[in-house]
Amino acid sequence: MEAAKIYFIVFGVLTIAGGILGYVKAGSVASIIAGSITGVLLLVAAFLLPEHRAIGLATAFIVSLLLAAQFIPKFLRTGRVMPAGMMSILSAIGIIAAIVAWIKK
Repeated sequence: MEAAKIYFIVFGVLTIAGGILGYVKAGSVASIIAGSITGVLLLVAAFLLPEHRAIGLATAFIVSLLLAAQFIPKFLRTGRVMPAGMMSILSAIGIIAAIVAWIKK
């Protein structure tokens, strides 16, 4: 469970940083809002582990799934590594990490 917690902390921080970077580089208000919300949710999910394992893993899984649904098609369409490729990989790992942590209990 500790590895999942660390991963979701890192994923959350990178998501927030990506939203800020999207705003700074492109002036995208949507990037900073979406990046901040999803990043904070990932951090909350991480800090819920291991005391509230089910809620934490469910939150991390749903946020990772939503991010994957956003970024994987975008990456396949554009082929751009940043940000779509990076977020696609991080989201897919997040989905797998949540499932593995759930199975291990």
